[in-house]
Amino acid sequence: MSSPKTKRTFLGFDFSTQQVKAMVIDDTLKVINETHIKFDTDLPEFRTRGGVHVAEDNVTITAPTIMWVKTLDLLLEKMKKGGVDFSTVAALSGSGQQHGSVYWKMGARQVLSTLQPNQTLAEQLKDCFSIPDSPVWMDSSTTEQCRQLEKALGGPQALADLTGAKAFERYTGNQIAKIYQTNREGYDNTERISLVSSFGACLFLGDYAPIDSSDGSGMNLMNIRKRVWDPDCLKICGGETLEKKLGQIVPSHTNVGPISSYFVDRYGFSPDCRVIVFTGDNPASLAGMTLNQGAVGVTLGTSDCVFLWLVEPKPNTQGVIFSNPVQTSNYMALLCFKNGSLTREGIRDKCADGSWEKFDQLLELTPKGNNGNIGMYFDVQEITPSISGVHRFTADNQKVSSFSDAVEVRAVLEGQFLSRRTHAENLGFALGPSTKILATGGASVNKPFLQVIADVFASPVYTLDVANSTCLGAAYMAKHGWLGGDKVVSFDEVVKGALDYVLAAEPDTSVTEMYNTMADRYRRLEQQIAKEQGADY
Repeated sequence: MSSPKTKRTFLGFDFSTQQVKAMVIDDTLKVINETHIKFDTDLPEFRTRGGVHVAEDNVTITAPTIMWVKTLDLLLEKMKKGGVDFSTVAALSGSGQQHGSVYWKMGARQVLSTLQPNQTLAEQLKDCFSIPDSPVWMDSSTTEQCRQLEKALGGPQALADLTGAKAFERYTGNQIAKIYQTNREGYDNTERISLVSSFGACLFLGDYAPIDSSDGSGMNLMNIRKRVWDPDCLKICGGETLEKKLGQIVPSHTNVGPISSYFVDRYGFSPDCRVIVFTGDNPASLAGMTLNQGAVGVTLGTSDCVFLWLVEPKPNTQGVIFSNPVQTSNYMALLCFKNGSLTREGIRDKCADGSWEKFDQLLELTPKGNNGNIGMYFDVQEITPSISGVHRFTADNQKVSSFSDAVEVRAVLEGQFLSRRTHAENLGFALGPSTKILATGGASVNKPFLQVIADVFASPVYTLDVANSTCLGAAYMAKHGWLGGDKVVSFDEVVKGALDYVLAAEPDTSVTEMYNTMADRYRRLEQQIAKEQGADY
């Protein structure tokens, strides 16, 4: 390890859909370097668009595995030229786009363990993949395999109770099942199956790295409570050999070993630099936001996302539950809503002449609770739940075709945030006196929006401009793992004071009971629409 007089740094990577990013932080958690390589522009020879290849069927979506390999050397060369001193890195960790998978060919481990510094990674690993194009999270070609898994396990809810989610096409177990059923030769020639996250760790370790329990939750293969592979899921998706191909599951703070000599000799890393197990991009983002128990992370963007810290989860068929990456006895949940900022902007354009200032003025014309009017705005097919259309209800639950401009403006905000609250509660999140909302994303600069969130959730709202929270989370996790993980020090202690959240809105306690009642009404009305449209709820 570095001596006390030596500057000590930690390194976080993110193998995302469109690029690979890296972030260096010092021992005080200050960011001192950020670098990225974009697949489309920096590696044009692979002819990706948005980092992927879309097949003619428009549902099979992959990325060339060797492209990710080649990118790592380009990134490290760029960092070295930019003045990064790799000899100060005490530990590194990383994240990967969730659900994507990498298929190492028989014999690849031997190549990984004997990498030579005078050749690039891509030159040495080009023949090491039994499936050269990795399925990624955007792929939706496995509907048949999803139905097979759900049927065998007793239905979508039974599978969610077991693995944290119903069968999703993007989930890795179903992707593996497709390869097992349609390309048995490739499957049988596979020595190890990695997630994108553990694949990144393999490169740095010079050996097969284990899958961490948080990213392993996004596969429909892991028992979410026991944090071990479920034998029935394994057998259905990949037969008797799948468990061996996957390797073990480990906690998300695990120190998996020293860095490969390839990086010591080629880039000047210290041989004492440790590799901390990599995790998924969403778990790493939770770490980067320094989310803790009682906090809700709300990202307001084109899609809205809600991150939850759960102690006792209630799996359902709408959201997804993962093992918590920073407190491994707890859980995290992720809810995604397609109808986010574009829907809010649509109402702004229709009712407020495209002006946010006028939008805010209209909002102030109506009382909190909107006189009992509730609106649901699903311009595109929603994810949570899978329903569509615009639905307006009066205080006595009568459906109407329109609202006044002022009522419409309040209805879109209250409706969206009532939705976020009710689905969080459906997954086991309980609002309480210690609850706080951490808001990020473009719309988090709008104070009237934040006041609606504070009132609907009956909780204070804090804001933070978190850039690259995924990379930042990976760097934080590198330090946590280097210090010994949960058994030695809590993640909260490691990141204490790292981020400066600003109080942006406090709840109006006089309307708390009213919004509690509205949340119950919203839930019943949304269930009614889901039933009418034949959607799960």
